Amino acid sequence: MNKTLIAPSVLAADFGNLQRDIEMVNNSEADWFHIDIMDGIFVPNISYGMPVLKAITKHAEKTIDVHLMIVDPDRYIKEFAKLGADILTVHYEACTHLHRTIQAIQAEGMKAGVAINPHTSVDLLKDIINDIDLVLIMSVNPGFGGQSFIDNTYHKIQRLTEIISMHNADTLIEIDGGVTDENAAELSRAGANVLVAGSFVFKSENQPETIKNLKKIANS
Repeated sequence: MNKTLIAPSVLAADFGNLQRDIEMVNNSEADWFHIDIMDGIFVPNISYGMPVLKAITKHAEKTIDVHLMIVDPDRYIKEFAKLGADILTVHYEACTHLHRTIQAIQAEGMKAGVAINPHTSVDLLKDIINDIDLVLIMSVNPGFGGQSFIDNTYHKIQRLTEIISMHNADTLIEIDGGVTDENAAELSRAGANVLVAGSFVFKSENQPETIKNLKKIANS
């Protein structure tokens, strides 16, 4: 069984002490940096853009997992590759020609992820599951951190696991939103490979310890 990976979400970090928080993740048991880019159009919030990502990648020593919550993501694929993204995830709901977008991401040497909102069925990904490196299931409505977890997520993970195995794909399943030490084990058992944790990590007293515990629980 593959280990469940932990990806702290930088959106919840302290932007006044960004380098400190990046170093903390570097030195922790976390596996990836999860970076949310929001445009205020696709989701009702604006996060940060290229300059901040550039500052993060300068210090980050782990996999850079970029989640684009933006309209027309194709415009920026080359840019994100240049900035050092290892994985680039676009929203199913934002891409008219999803297959072409995935090919464009992979052509730049990045792994391609597809994110789906809580109301979107995983069955819509059946036809392209073999082309996707990762599926990101939103377990809260995208746009804001600190929201509570949507329970239907477990069912979606199980269904997606069936689709992946039916097509002999090796697509990873990533969960983003409301992940804590209370649901990490169950998410992992349902088939999740990567857990994104934002507020739960960065608002805790001892962040490295929180990451370590979360990883232990997810892999128990």
